[in-house]
Amino acid sequence: MDRLFIFFLIFLILPILQSCATVNNPVLRKDPLIGKIINAQTGVQINFESLIKDISTHDVIYLSEKHDNPEHHNIQHKVINSLIKNGLKPTLGFEFFSMDNTPDLLNFVDSGKVPHSKKTETIIEKNLRKKLGWDTHSDQMWKFYYDLLKIAKKEHLQVAGIDLPNTLKKRITRKGINGITPIEKDLIFSTQLTDKAYKDYMYSIFKEVHCGMSHGKMQSRLYDTWVARNDKMALSINQLHKHLKGPVIIIIGGGHTAYGLGVINRVTAIDKTIQQINIDLKEIDLTPSRLSEYIQPLDLEGFEKVPPADYLWFTQRVSYTDPCEEFKKSLQKMKKHSENFKRNNPPK
Repeated sequence: MDRLFIFFLIFLILPILQSCATVNNPVLRKDPLIGKIINAQTGVQINFESLIKDISTHDVIYLSEKHDNPEHHNIQHKVINSLIKNGLKPTLGFEFFSMDNTPDLLNFVDSGKVPHSKKTETIIEKNLRKKLGWDTHSDQMWKFYYDLLKIAKKEHLQVAGIDLPNTLKKRITRKGINGITPIEKDLIFSTQLTDKAYKDYMYSIFKEVHCGMSHGKMQSRLYDTWVARNDKMALSINQLHKHLKGPVIIIIGGGHTAYGLGVINRVTAIDKTIQQINIDLKEIDLTPSRLSEYIQPLDLEGFEKVPPADYLWFTQRVSYTDPCEEFKKSLQKMKKHSENFKRNNPPK
């Protein structure tokens, strides 16, 4: 399970987890938390108007999502439109696009200054999708983010990608931060934040995501990529705040913002004056859980004990299928194929 395991981990597990997450289960649990917005510090429910009033005073607003949950993207629409209605002109930053994609995103926004026919709009969308490297993603996933970009075009909002380029991310994952070239290292920003407790914590998360399996070298490379991405996104957010007026709204996966770590503490490391607030768009757990379990602070040595976010907005799950069950089946198939290969190709 050496190189074969690594290959499987990178190229097979993640698609399995993503595909399982998008399978709709016809039996949805009726959980009393669904639809509620909870102040995670106090455990008290608030209404939408109170949420908007509070977040409007902050410089950076994280709308932390589960990428494939349609309800999370609907909430993002609602929040953005409400801020605009209240007279604000937010800037939108996207994890799913790199900072290098920003000129293409801005060209798309600029295209809204002139009316176009539906045919021309279709061509513009197709060209943008190709330039962003999204022509190989599912139409559903593309629509989630394209619909947010259309708000920016309609309202003439500034938009930006905040992540590293995909090719560089893959290079770090394959070679590790010490294995890439000096030229590539010059493309990477570092906050110099290092902490063994946080590293160990992220290793445990990687192991959990990969259904209990771990591989020392692979985890090290995943962590290198994770840190490089978070540092880059923190720098991008700082730059957006510095150069643009109005709050910066960040569309990002919840793992990058949980417990104020990942991106949030790195933004603070760059500029302590930036006021940040995190709304975790939270799917209910696979099995019923109490509110106290959702807002339980993380006890990590060297870090302040804080709840997972400032606010939790609870939603239905996309799926109740356990992706690790599918992974186990695929792993058994992989082992069988490996054994057959070795049997039919004995060493000379």
